[in-house]
Amino acid sequence: MRIVATSLLVLAAIVYALTHDRGGGWGYVNAAAEAAMVGALADWFAVTAIFRHPLGLPIPHTALIPRKKDMVAGSLEDFFLGHFLTPEAITERVGHMRIAERGAAWLRTPGNSERLVARAAPVAARALGGVSPQEVHQIVTGALIPKLESEQFSPMAGTLLGELVRDRLHVQLVDLLVDEVLRWLLDNPGEFAMLLADRAPTWSPLWLNGIVTDRMHTEAIRWAREVRADPGHRVRRALDDLLADLARDLQEDPATMARAEALKARLLTHPTTAETVVRLWEALVRIAQRSLTDPDGPVQARLVRELRSLAERLETDAALRDTLTERLGTAAGALTVTFGRDIATVISQVIRSWDGREAAERIELHVGKDLQYIRINGTIVGGLAGLVIHAVSVLLG
Repeated sequence: MRIVATSLLVLAAIVYALTHDRGGGWGYVNAAAEAAMVGALADWFAVTAIFRHPLGLPIPHTALIPRKKDMVAGSLEDFFLGHFLTPEAITERVGHMRIAERGAAWLRTPGNSERLVARAAPVAARALGGVSPQEVHQIVTGALIPKLESEQFSPMAGTLLGELVRDRLHVQLVDLLVDEVLRWLLDNPGEFAMLLADRAPTWSPLWLNGIVTDRMHTEAIRWAREVRADPGHRVRRALDDLLADLARDLQEDPATMARAEALKARLLTHPTTAETVVRLWEALVRIAQRSLTDPDGPVQARLVRELRSLAERLETDAALRDTLTERLGTAAGALTVTFGRDIATVISQVIRSWDGREAAERIELHVGKDLQYIRINGTIVGGLAGLVIHAVSVLLG
């Protein structure tokens, strides 16, 4: 395009030279060619001055990009940050992307949920394995245990226990415990008898011991069934009172609070505490890795089912889609506020890293055709303007 624009300038110069001092209609051609040269030269100077000194001459206010490169970089950064990378623009764009709807449709497509789980699960397993036992030990001993030691445990434990008792959340645990006791009594009458026989007097006859143990086994079963069937059983009420008193004492009684804090300190400072946490972590990691990496295992199958269920809900529940879209947009906007300047800085940093001549060449190459069209248009418009001016001059003369 530069060659085309320059060729038009050369053509105008040739036409001007060939029609110089020739009368008649050639005067119009000569005037048009002269004006075309002026227009071409003027626009060549204007376009060239943006990127370099025309003909290498240090004319003032030329080579603008090499001289103003850093200022242009900062202006582009501010412009991009102020008009494009704004929380409002990003939030609006995320809303228009229909991520929830498109994601649900993608997950419902046969095979996509399976592929997603098959690729993501091993990555999660490797991520879990990336945390070494030494790092876990350092976190436990260097951060977790000191933090727990500095916090007062008893008021928090008392408040939590009190909430559990008030909401009757412990009842299910009591039911489970009674069920297990009842099941053990029904399944292990021999062991129950042996436990009592071992504590019977040596002078007691065996037949008497058998009668007593059978009776006690029967009464124990009856008692467990009564506790299980009666929500208001005195044993349950006594346990409720015990837990309520303990919750209150953990918050108000200095002696109970001191004992709780001493117990916490003994547990935290015990030599095996950190090692136990590390071993538990290692066991959980091994179990999770085996489960995540087993393509035929229940974990991957459950993940696939959950993804499909989520997709179905997103397709049928407009309120859920709107909520998810709104939260994604809000999150993207918040990330923009936090990291927007860092993202926009990439523009200015790259431009500032260029040499002035390199920056001019890169920008000129990027918009080169349009710049050369300016020169071409200047040549054509200049020629037409010269033709009109010459015609007006002839008419006025």
